[in-house]
Formats: sequence, C-alpha cells, structure tokens
Amino acid sequence: MSVADFYGRWAALYDRVATAPGVERWRRAAAERVARPGDTVVEMGCGTGANLPYLQECVGPAGRVVGVDLAGPPLRWARDRAGRYGDDDVAVVRGDATDPPVGTADAVLGTFVCGLFDDPGDVVDRWCDLVGPGGRVALMDATATEAAVGRPLVPLFRAFVAAGAPGSGPGDVLRAPFGRPDEPLSRRVAASRAALTDRTEARRYETFGLGFVGLLSGRVR
Repeated sequence: MSVADFYGRWAALYDRVATAPGVERWRRAAAERVARPGDTVVEMGCGTGANLPYLQECVGPAGRVVGVDLAGPPLRWARDRAGRYGDDDVAVVRGDATDPPVGTADAVLGTFVCGLFDDPGDVVDRWCDLVGPGGRVALMDATATEAAVGRPLVPLFRAFVAAGAPGSGPGDVLRAPFGRPDEPLSRRVAASRAALTDRTEARRYETFGLGFVGLLSGRVR
C-alpha cells in the first residue's frame, strides 16, 4: 500500500490525532515561526488541514496560505477547513511535497512529513530554494525522546510508529516496543534537520510533548 493510499484510508483517525487536546499549542508555535502578516506560506504535506487556521491567523487578510498533499481523502477535510476563509485566503491543492507545485513563497512549513521521504535532505533543500534568501522554513517532527521524563513512554511511541507505517500489521505493532522500528524515521528526521541547519541562520529549536516532538525553524541564508 502506498503512503498516499494509507493516509487516505485513515484520514478520519489521522484528523482526530492531529487535533487532539494539547496539539494545538505545537501547531500554533509552528505557524508563528514561519508566517508573517501578508506572507504567502506553503504547507507541505498538509494532511487534513489542522495547521491551516493557525497559518491563516498569522498571515492575516493580506496573506495567503497554500496547503499541498498527495493523498486525496485528507485533502477533502483540508478543503472543508479552507472553505471558511474564502478562496483568496486559503487554498488546498493535490501535489507532491518533494516536487512542490508552486513557483514562489515567503515561507514553507512541514509537520510530521519529513520522515516519509526517501531523501529528506534533498527535499528540504528544494523548499529552501523555493523561498529563497530571507525566506523561512520550519520542520516539526516526532522522534523518540531523550528527555528523562518521557523515556518510560518510548516503547509506546515505537508501537505508535509501527501502527502508522504503511504495510504494518498487528504483529509488527506488538513487537515494536521491544525493537527499533522508529530508526528509519529518526534517520530521516535527522537528515532533514541537518539540511535545514546547513541552509539557514537565526535558527530556533523547541521541543513539545515530553520531548517527542521537535520544531526547528530558520531563515534561509
């Protein structure tokens, strides 16, 4: 099953997770790191559009928000959210975040998407090229925490990662707490953050959710 088909099948469940209590604070912070009044901001891998309200709030009536995602069913949820702002403020398009279907932007946001790319460093480079010097890029992703307070929950996190992987079955989920199914995810997230670090200045790194969620943002040199 492809990534697009997998997330399309589970769009409703994904939306409940994406809008769970407490997650709002992470998403608002991500929007505030990249979006300024009057900006055009592109969210790569927008899913069901959970970030769109916060991005639109930041860019204001003079700005524009474009959500891009490869999976059709989540985009229907995103379009419902976008519809409340009017066609001139928020748009949602079907496209590949690895080859963005937009020509220019002031900022790019990617949340919980870099772990899906085969070559996340190359993808982040493309996003930096898209916004150009002075543009802003922010990445928010989840990995196993190194914070002492969250370490007891790492086995549960690994089960969550296994459950959210296309092609994974019940047996994979049950074995996950005793293995390292999150290693590919961690490598890809690390590669994306390294690429953003290499291309940007004025960076800021924050953690949420007991250290499981990291938000790295910066301004392209």
